[in-house]
Amino acid sequence: METSDAWLLLIVSLPSNSATARMRIWRTLKTIGCGALRDGAYLLPLRPAQERQLKELAAETEREGGTAWLLNVASRSEQEYRALRELFSRGEAWSALASDLALASKALPTLAPADINRTLRKLRREYDAIATIDYFPGAESAAAQAAWMDYVHSAERLLAPGEPSASSAPIQLLDRASYQGRRWATRKRMWIDRVASAWLIRRFIDPQAEFLWLETPADCPADALGFDFDGAVFTHAGERVSFEVLLASFGLEGDPALQRLGAMVHVLDVGGGFVPEAAGFEAAMTGARHTTEDDDQLLAMMGGVLDAFYIHFSNAATAQ
Repeated sequence: METSDAWLLLIVSLPSNSATARMRIWRTLKTIGCGALRDGAYLLPLRPAQERQLKELAAETEREGGTAWLLNVASRSEQEYRALRELFSRGEAWSALASDLALASKALPTLAPADINRTLRKLRREYDAIATIDYFPGAESAAAQAAWMDYVHSAERLLAPGEPSASSAPIQLLDRASYQGRRWATRKRMWIDRVASAWLIRRFIDPQAEFLWLETPADCPADALGFDFDGAVFTHAGERVSFEVLLASFGLEGDPALQRLGAMVHVLDVGGGFVPEAAGFEAAMTGARHTTEDDDQLLAMMGGVLDAFYIHFSNAATAQ
C-alpha cells in the first residue's frame, strides 16, 4: 500500500571479491534513483514498481553470494519525512536540463536536420532519465517539462516547415451527419496534431472516413476535407490547434476526456503549458514514427494509444 510517509529500505552486503557485481548493483541503484542513507543502505518511496525493482536487486545480490534485506519502514515524524524526502530532490538536475535546453534552443536555427534530430534524442534521454526518478515532482519538474515541450515544438517547426499558422476565421458548429463517408486529407508523416485529429475524425466524427496523405498541401483534391495545414478546411484557429478546432466544429467540447486530450495535443503541438501525460504520449509517438513510414500503419498504432488515453481521461473525470 502506497502512503505518503512509507518507504522501502534495501540493505545489501556483497563479498569483497565481487567488485564487478558491486559496481553493477550500485549503478542500478543510482539509475532507479535510490536515496543513500549510508554505504549499503538505500531508500525508495513505497510504491509497487519500486518494490519490484528492489526485490530484483535483492535477488541478484543473493545470487552473487551477498546478503540483502528489503524492509518496509515509516517516518516517525513530519520532520523526519521531510529530511528523507529531500534525498530525492531533483531540483539541480532539472536546472541543469533547463540550461541545456536554453543553449540548445539558441543553436537550433544554425543546425542541419540531422543535427536537430541528434540533439532531440540526446535531450530526450536526459529528460526521461530525470523524470523516471522524480518521485516527488513539483514546480521544477513542471517548468522543465514546459521548457522541453517548447524546445520540441521549435525543433519540429524547423524539421516540418509546413506546420500551419493560426487562422482568425470564426469556428462554425457543423452537423456531423453531413460529414459521413468523406475523404479527409493532411500532410504525410504525421506528428501529434495530425495523428490525433485523424483519430478523432474516425472515432467520433466520420467512422467511414478515407484518409489521403499529402506530399504538399497543394496536392489536396478539391473534394477532400483538408486538416492541419494552411488553407485547410480545419486548421489552427486563434489559440486552438487543429484537434481543438475539430472538437469545437462538431460539438465535442462537452466530453471531459476529449477536452483533456485536446489540452495534451495543444501542449505538444504549440507548447506553453503542462500536462503530466504529454511526455508519455510524445515518447509513444516518436517510437511509432521510427517504426513505420506508412501513415495508415501509424494511425492504426497511435489509434490504440489514443483509445487508451481516452479511457484513462474518462475514468479520471468519472472519479472526480
